[in-house]
Amino acid sequence: MVSTKARLNRMFSEQGKCFDVAIDHGFFNECSFLSGIENMKQAVETIVKAGPDCVQLSAGQAMLLQDIPGKHKPGLVLRTDVANIYGGSLPRFLFSELIDRAIEQAVVLDAVAVCVNLLLLPNQPELHHQCVRNIAQLKTECEKYGMPLMVEPLVMQPNEVKGAYMVDGDLNKIMPLVRQAVELGADVIKADPCDDVREYHRVIEITSGVPVLVRGGGRASDEEIMYRTVELMKQGASGIVYGRNVIQHPNPAAMTSALMAIVHEGAGAEQALAILKGDQA
Repeated sequence: MVSTKARLNRMFSEQGKCFDVAIDHGFFNECSFLSGIENMKQAVETIVKAGPDCVQLSAGQAMLLQDIPGKHKPGLVLRTDVANIYGGSLPRFLFSELIDRAIEQAVVLDAVAVCVNLLLLPNQPELHHQCVRNIAQLKTECEKYGMPLMVEPLVMQPNEVKGAYMVDGDLNKIMPLVRQAVELGADVIKADPCDDVREYHRVIEITSGVPVLVRGGGRASDEEIMYRTVELMKQGASGIVYGRNVIQHPNPAAMTSALMAIVHEGAGAEQALAILKGDQA
């Protein structure tokens, strides 16, 4: 087994913190996800200039990051599975399919980690089973190549209640799924926030030391994002993976800078909002 330490050192700061900007939404065949990333080259370049720790991309778009010259750019987190569960109504057949030879592709693309879903939808045990198999398959290959495995446990509400990728913030559902991801061998967890983020230390505890990066989910107000992120970091999160709240923001670069200040400098919500509005350098 090859150590994952070298790549994790590129992903996380010396203090063990990371901000990963997800720009892999076009992978999922959902029109609403394309907002803000119609021009992927421009979107990636804008985020790279803002300097987050990582950018999460699919294999088909990864070279938009890796073709950028220079030594100082974000690490690549490679999305390894494509799913069809994000529309307003669920299709007759659900899947979460791994790309071919995912870890070999990640090595060729110089990724610092790979990301894979662990989906839990009501009354869809076959989909959950497929995700478990995906993770088990990736874990074996990850150990061979020293590739960190980021698992994304997602608990979703019934589609008839809140369709189109609406997460279930019930802590008692999030915790066991996060723990299952750890037991399957995750090196990094990418998990949803719970309804009351002041309780998020319980999710952190259940991971037994595996770092937790918290998902951003759907678009929210600037104030909500900043205050929530500050609280999550206080609760012990190692960082964040935000996508739509960055790439669909009117000023993605400023949003990235503001969130980096929270994650890496311990900035408060008001300070981060000032950075976002350009009141601070």
